[in-house]
Amino acid sequence: MTALPFPHPVLSHLALAIALALGGAASAQAQSLVDLYEAARGFDSTLQSARAQHDAALAKAEQAKAGLRPQAGLGAGASWANSSNSVTDTSKTSNSQNVALSASQPLYRPVNRFNNEQGQLSIDIAKAQLDAAEQDLIVRTAQAYFDVSAAQDTLTFVQAQKTAVAEQLASAKRNFEVGTSTITDSREAQARFDLVLAQEIAASNDLLVKKLALDQLVGRSGATPRALAAPVSLPALLPADPEAWVQDALRQHPVVRQTDKAFEIAEIEAQKAQAGHKPTLDLVGQYQVARGPSSNFPTAGNVRSNTASVGLQFNLPLYAGGAIQNRVKEALALVEKSRADRETALRNISQATRSAYFGVLSGMGQVKALEAAEASSQSALDANKLGYQVGVRINIDVLNAQSQLFQTKRDLAVARYNVLVGQLRLKQAGGVLKAEDLQPVNALLK
Repeated sequence: MTALPFPHPVLSHLALAIALALGGAASAQAQSLVDLYEAARGFDSTLQSARAQHDAALAKAEQAKAGLRPQAGLGAGASWANSSNSVTDTSKTSNSQNVALSASQPLYRPVNRFNNEQGQLSIDIAKAQLDAAEQDLIVRTAQAYFDVSAAQDTLTFVQAQKTAVAEQLASAKRNFEVGTSTITDSREAQARFDLVLAQEIAASNDLLVKKLALDQLVGRSGATPRALAAPVSLPALLPADPEAWVQDALRQHPVVRQTDKAFEIAEIEAQKAQAGHKPTLDLVGQYQVARGPSSNFPTAGNVRSNTASVGLQFNLPLYAGGAIQNRVKEALALVEKSRADRETALRNISQATRSAYFGVLSGMGQVKALEAAEASSQSALDANKLGYQVGVRINIDVLNAQSQLFQTKRDLAVARYNVLVGQLRLKQAGGVLKAEDLQPVNALLK
């Protein structure tokens, strides 16, 4: 094969441009991961929904608590009447008014007490849902953040390849014109250029889509992530025992907390259904002021009367057509359903936590392997450059080696991104993820 002339200074300049592009993608306007997460917390509709649900649960619990508190009401009425007697040919007009203040205090209402307990448990469920939404937002923000970084790295690599292949194509055309190479060399270079051009279009579109997704998540236009600072030292995986992560998850994962409280609510619902057979007892009182015509002779005209009463009101259900018995059966069946749902959730969380742990472990292994591959690719590129200088390698060999090096650099960057996001997902699976966990990741950025 005929060697295509490719000046060595061009190779050096191209390599420097690629390295600068890959290593210095962040601009002065780039935002850190913590900055964009704080923006997402105030904008994300999913998190806002969970907050509103939590507030609603607080209000609903207060409604249930009202069933244990005194109730008071004020009532008033007025009426006018006209009566006529055809025998005496007389008519009479009268009017009456009354105002009554009534109050009651539940003394024994088991259903109301159970409602209050369920209301407090509902607050715990809403709090767990809010915690889960916050953890999910942390992971979604980190994923979108590093998706943009990975897409930017891919585009930078493809553009560097395009520059190198364009130089090769121009050189092949010049050599063909002067008769030092064949048309085959020129057509191969053209085919390679057309292919990398298509890859550039795809990479540009992917970067645009990833940026739009990040902008939509954080509620900002033109959000730009910072690049990883070199050298990159990934945080260690601690504790280095998957079972320790599983135990944490089974103890404090938001889904576990939700299913635990849901099971307790179902048990209380069964007790509440059984309480349908029980009596109720209330303390009631009333004070009424009334004014109206007197029917007692010889009193004439309107008479005002004041009436005060206090007493106990007892109620005992005797027969409800079988509704109470079947309500108890329904509640007991729902208890078993809640028990099964809880067991399913525990199994799923255990599996998800182990998968997340070994995913991070595998990712860290890939990072080490790619770091070794990067060093090997760099050695291969240096060897091909030296071979080109002494005439035993052609420029296509140098380009291939260069392509392999920066492909490896891009894969290594993506692997590091995946490890960082994977560690956050592992903490989410273990139920221990907090906003503070973004700080170690943020420290790795420029």
